[in-house]
Amino acid sequence: MSDPLRPEVPGYTTVPPPGAGGPPVSGGPGVLTGRHVLSGWWARVGAQIIDGLIVGAGGAVLVVALMAPFSIGFFAGDDFGFVALIVGLLIAVLCVSVVALLYAPAMMARTNGKTVGRMATGIRVVRANGRPIDFGFAMLREVVVKTLLFGVAGSLTGGLANLLDVLWPLWDEEHRALHDFVVDTRVIRDP
Repeated sequence: MSDPLRPEVPGYTTVPPPGAGGPPVSGGPGVLTGRHVLSGWWARVGAQIIDGLIVGAGGAVLVVALMAPFSIGFFAGDDFGFVALIVGLLIAVLCVSVVALLYAPAMMARTNGKTVGRMATGIRVVRANGRPIDFGFAMLREVVVKTLLFGVAGSLTGGLANLLDVLWPLWDEEHRALHDFVVDTRVIRDP
């Protein structure tokens, strides 16, 4: 006997959310409607690798742009020593951090849940309530939860929290990572 409040969707033992195969959500432009196929773990890993390369390249470009004017004295033979090396490394870490913290939220807000890596692997992030991904929500998911919360938890647990977050989609029926539970998102295939 079928329960109208619990639509039967293959692969779910619970009611699927609207953004991941659940009942259609009616709404205006940018709101997901219909049923969607959840992404697999390897697509998420591939997207993360591609996005990591982009963040690294963007950070390197920013480092070169900021450090080039200051390196003239270094190549001319001025000896700044250990302090110059430490300052240069701190600037490099700051540049990569700025790119890493702004890249995913800016891309996700502009493309409603996609980054270049997610576009390349054919996936995107959706909110379970069907609402579009805006910059504030993308900052919450990518920076506050994934980077800060799991970064601190990972530091306190010797990396175990980060490992569990990455591996959790392998055994979750909706392929959610732990950070997806916190902000109630799903990663779906983007046709």
